[in-house]
Order: sequence, then C-alpha cells, then structure tokens
Amino acid sequence: MGTGTGTGTNNRASNRPGQPGQVLQWNFFIGGHLSASVPVRLVERTTAGQLLWMETGTPMWRTALPRGTTHLRDIAPHERPAEGYPVVPDRWPMGNALFYQPTGAAHSVLWLFGRRQKFRGWYVNLERRLHHGDDIDIADHELDLNVAPDRTWRWKDEQSFAEKTGHPAYWTAEEAVAIRSEGDAVARLAEAGTFPFDGSWCDFRPPSAWTTPPRPPNPRRSLL
Repeated sequence: MGTGTGTGTNNRASNRPGQPGQVLQWNFFIGGHLSASVPVRLVERTTAGQLLWMETGTPMWRTALPRGTTHLRDIAPHERPAEGYPVVPDRWPMGNALFYQPTGAAHSVLWLFGRRQKFRGWYVNLERRLHHGDDIDIADHELDLNVAPDRTWRWKDEQSFAEKTGHPAYWTAEEAVAIRSEGDAVARLAEAGTFPFDGSWCDFRPPSAWTTPPRPPNPRRSLL
C-alpha cells in the first residue's frame, strides 16, 4: 500500500469477499455502546491492511439519544440502558473519507475530502478494531489526532480522554499509556512524511460505477 492514487482496480462494485467494491459494515462503539453503523465499500486489501470508502449521505443507523444530548460520549455509561439505546435510520452527516486500517494496529487513518473531493487533511482515530465477517467493530479510544495537509498535527480530545481513563467501560491508566504511545508513533510517521502521509491516495476518486451502499435491515449488535 502507499502507491495508489487513482480510482481503484475495478470499475464495478463486487459482493465477493476481498474484492474492490465489497460492502462492509463499519460499527462505531463508545464505551461498549453502539453509536453509528455505516455501510462502506472496500477499496483495497493487502497483508498490510485495508482501505475503505465512506461516502457522505450514506444511509446508516445511529443511536436514538435522549433529548438534549448531542453525542453518546457525553453520557456516562452507568446512565445508559443496559441493553443499549434503540437505533434510528439516518444518513452519514460527515464528508467523504478514505479509511486506512493497518493490520494489527490500534488506529485508523482517514483521508478527509471536502467539496469536489478536495483533500482536507488526515484524521487519526485511535481505536481497538474487531472483525466479524463483513462487520468491522470499532471500540473508540477517544484520543485522536488531526493532521493538516502540510503534515503539522495536534491532539484532539485530550481532556475527555483523561476523564474516561480508569473507568471500567473504557481503559485503565496502563492502557491509556499504550493508547497515547500509539498516537505518538503515528505522529512520527506524519512528521517523516511516510505512508500514509506521503501524499498517496490524496486524489482518490471512487469508481463511477459504485453506487451508495444501502442501509442494512438492522445493526447486528447494539453492545460490543
């Protein structure tokens, strides 16, 4: 990985496992509870990792939060229903993104795109990732990095990461050290301008034959 910049290797969406265009399900969990479940398309898979395409406006499922609450991470785990929140249909509200998920790593790197597919920078999501067939379950580690197109970077959500450290639904103090070390290692890659921060994939365009993936009948699980 690291040399691709174009529209992928196949102009047709495929339902065959491991083939470009295959629809997978990206499930995002916070403190063990599902926050969002979004269908994505496989761009490329190698032994080093895989690339996924998430399109803005994709039909998805999200948690139905209590009135006055804007995000699941703001609700303490002991205040959430034991069986998880119900889900409601929605559409992915963020911009287009290309996800790189390195094999065995505790992070993903996103290429973020704005209007007319203009590259806006990278986003590093620190996470624990589990694969169940077509499902990719993400246990979010709260702490993230924003990396600008010039490869300058900064931490994101440091305070909320510290506040969650030690809670049984999240991570121990020892695990927090490992999570931050993971972020430090990715930041060094950005500073060095090595993959995935070497300029590859910044002009990615999905094949024109790829349609927006449909919303699945329901998420497979509401609790991780």
